[in-house]
Amino acid sequence: YGAFEAHCLMCVTIHETETEIAIQMSTILYHGFSNSSFIFKKDFEGFKNLFHRFLQVKGPSVEWIKIQRPPEDSIQPYDKIAARGLPDNVANSLNKLVVVKLNGGLGTSMGCKGPKSLISVRNENTFLDLTVQQIEHLNKTYNTDVPLVLMNSFNTDEDTKKILQKYTHHRVKIHTFNQSRYPRVNKESLLPVSTNLSMNGQNAEGWYPPGHGDIYASFYNSGLLDQLIEQGKEYIFVSNIDNLGATVDLHILHHLVSQPNGKRCEFVMEVTDKTRADVKGGTLIQYEGKLRLLEIAQVPKTHVDEFKSVSKFKIFNTNNLWISLPAIKRLQEQNAMDMEIIVNPKTLDGGQNVIQLETAVGAAIKCFDNALGINVPRSRFLPVKTTSDLLLVMSNLYSLEAGSLTMSPKREFPTTPHVKLGSSFTKVQEYLIRFESIPDMLELDHLTVSGDVTFGKNVSLKGTVIIIANHGDRIDIPAGSMLENKIVSGNLRILDH
Repeated sequence: YGAFEAHCLMCVTIHETETEIAIQMSTILYHGFSNSSFIFKKDFEGFKNLFHRFLQVKGPSVEWIKIQRPPEDSIQPYDKIAARGLPDNVANSLNKLVVVKLNGGLGTSMGCKGPKSLISVRNENTFLDLTVQQIEHLNKTYNTDVPLVLMNSFNTDEDTKKILQKYTHHRVKIHTFNQSRYPRVNKESLLPVSTNLSMNGQNAEGWYPPGHGDIYASFYNSGLLDQLIEQGKEYIFVSNIDNLGATVDLHILHHLVSQPNGKRCEFVMEVTDKTRADVKGGTLIQYEGKLRLLEIAQVPKTHVDEFKSVSKFKIFNTNNLWISLPAIKRLQEQNAMDMEIIVNPKTLDGGQNVIQLETAVGAAIKCFDNALGINVPRSRFLPVKTTSDLLLVMSNLYSLEAGSLTMSPKREFPTTPHVKLGSSFTKVQEYLIRFESIPDMLELDHLTVSGDVTFGKNVSLKGTVIIIANHGDRIDIPAGSMLENKIVSGNLRILDH
């Protein structure tokens, strides 16, 4: 990037009559930029604007008393959308679509190095493999040209680009662009932690990708958004790459492209019914006449229990979003993309307390015209955040076809079992060692495993199964075992004779 010098002079003005402190970043000096640093200049502009807004914020971003339930017609049931059927020429709709996957995250929480999208989740297929297979299947089936766009971060870009070479002969055009890179700031001084642009050594900790709300600015700044609009693309379908339920839905797409121009829906958020496991998920509300996303971080402490209530806030955001490309362009050029700031506190390895300012992609819903929520089946929300989730998607609960996972028709209940694997299973490599083969889980309701536990081949789990090996004990579940409504505890070793 060339040499980088930044000096921040914080001017503090105290207005006695207004009892208000106005803090302003007044001087930012850059020297020696090369032409290749254009994107970083854009990043810095974005950070400066976000930081300025952060300093201006006074009090909560929502007043609880103003929150209203969304009007009934603002959240449509999926069945109503699907009942309209599909047009004869599905290809016309698909050729207006771009699939965007959020690919900025690392696999560190599951004990893996590199991008999370490169973790194997089913039959040696990674998240990225499955995504490519899904889109290629659409393009072959309907003779279309739906491209895949990956929003990488500086953490994932290099490794992802190396892997992309293997898809050269697949029938999917793949594009990438990078999320912004923003500086972390010291919690006390509010000054940047980094002293230069370098990503080496301790300085690497001074930078972060600022949440998926950054998609709008980064997509626009990359030039790719304009390029896709010129190709006749109208909508993007955005989702987390680790949500295996987030496949292209032809009914939702048809609903969007079939609207008359004046009433064209610019933003669809897929929501689904909340369960006890989803109480922290963001929800849709009506606020000051607009449909708006409410996240738990915005909720006053006195109302957190009310927010978690399944009876009052019945749905949550899956982060599967359908967004108009021309609308993104318009809002970016009008500087009208308004998203609440998420203040994310972190502690660096050296013990320094910092904050990083982030935004969420769904928070922009209030900026778009004719925004809509669609209450979709739970099957469209199948995130893999932990090895407990991984066990579910690797099991016979699901069948895999053309990159898409569907619940096995042999399972009598449409809900997935509740699985909780203990800390011995946290890392993918440890988890894989503990299962000689993935158990039969078709009739499982609940599984809890804690301690040093291993599973032999062809184990079958039914009903509620709880396996607890206390500290110092070990339990080996024998090959061919069938456990139905059982609690297993103590010590069970099976040794080779």
